[in-house]
Amino acid sequence: MKDATGEPVRKRKRRRRSKSGQVQQAAAVGAARDASPAKLAAAPGPDHSGRNRSKKHRQRRSLQGRPLATGEKTRPIADAAARPQPHNPAFVVRAEERPTYSQKGPEDRFGNGQAFSHGYDSASPLYAALDLGTNNCRLLIAQPTRPGQFRVVDAFSRIVRLGEGLGASGRLSEDAMDRSIEALKVCAGKLKSREIRKTRLIATEATRAAENGEAFLERVFAETGLELEIITRETEARLAVSGCSSLVGRETKSVVLFDIGGGSSEIAVIKIGENRSSRLANHITHWTSLPVGVVTLSERHGGQHVTPESFETMVVEVQGMLAKFDCPEIHTLDNPGDENGFHLIGTSGTVTTLAGVHLELPRYDRRKVDGLWLSDDEVSAMQARLLSWDFTARAANPCIGPDRADLVLAGCAILEAIRRRWPSERMRVADRGLREGLLTDMMADDGVWRRGRARRSTRAPATHGSHEGKTQ
Repeated sequence: MKDATGEPVRKRKRRRRSKSGQVQQAAAVGAARDASPAKLAAAPGPDHSGRNRSKKHRQRRSLQGRPLATGEKTRPIADAAARPQPHNPAFVVRAEERPTYSQKGPEDRFGNGQAFSHGYDSASPLYAALDLGTNNCRLLIAQPTRPGQFRVVDAFSRIVRLGEGLGASGRLSEDAMDRSIEALKVCAGKLKSREIRKTRLIATEATRAAENGEAFLERVFAETGLELEIITRETEARLAVSGCSSLVGRETKSVVLFDIGGGSSEIAVIKIGENRSSRLANHITHWTSLPVGVVTLSERHGGQHVTPESFETMVVEVQGMLAKFDCPEIHTLDNPGDENGFHLIGTSGTVTTLAGVHLELPRYDRRKVDGLWLSDDEVSAMQARLLSWDFTARAANPCIGPDRADLVLAGCAILEAIRRRWPSERMRVADRGLREGLLTDMMADDGVWRRGRARRSTRAPATHGSHEGKTQ
């Protein structure tokens, strides 16, 4: 064949697939039709190396797809759901917040336990904090990042009710100890699987008050290899303050921080002068620990069927305990209109539950709760709302659940007594506590952030993902 000029025209050769190739393709199509989604996800994709190389060259010519500079590393795009919320951008985003694990979500609230693991920087040391309380067993493993910050790489939480029946018998029951040891075995496995620089494992009120508390810890060591220490009430109060440091703004002059636990409630009065210490716990002027928590109070007065009369009885009992707390009146507002001068901070399941109910969350989400401000009227309205519900209604609420339905009003009674002692126009909610305080103190004692500042002064600032935030 020739063209208009008389020159011969070359015919393009059409590539033909061999019969064997067609058979292989048909077999692959049939296998894909019958394969499960899991197998399909694991199967290798087609080879587009040539097309990818072409695309790569095209991207080099464009700004959006520019090649990485020497030494520049890619950074994974953080899940938008795991980013810190505007109301509290400074706090470390904990592993529990990610979509696969929401802290105090259904599994945690209902006692099945939940865990989450996240990748970490192998060059940075790991620290671990475990808190075995009257109601919960919690573990965090984290590593320091920028000054005053850390990234959680592993977490575990389970409702164990270690203090169940303690108020009546004075001893830890066999069932409660068995539940706690099963949870601690999970924690032990996590701790053994990582190389951790420093670990602190604590037990609080239930173990502290029980006649067989020391014997229980010996059993824990024999069966799990974990050596827990029983901390004092003063240490517990200081750790709660350390864990909530970033929620106290620079403009705040004084704070009453309270931690309503399962077997005890710690209260710290904090006054901040002109020179604020890097450790907020250094500003504690007075503290107390009430020998009452949500578990002990509900067992004494009944937690399932609570009337306005029985609720008031609980409030009056706690008020009597607070009356023995020798603490001067708080005069902090130089200007009566300055609402930032004084406020309450609550760190406990009680206040986080109130916040979740207030927000009408379909499922508890700590990202929306931690750092939230509630006015005095809003707290009163939520307490009245919970008091109007029967046990079934409380158990059906996604932010309470059946495992906490008999405890939440006892917690509200303790909260009400605190509010009557220290009236405040607003309260800040903290979904954090002893574990964060333990991690912060260990990292500060090791000076990891001081060394980090020294290194960064000689080089360009490092980039970080969204799984971190300020804790102090």
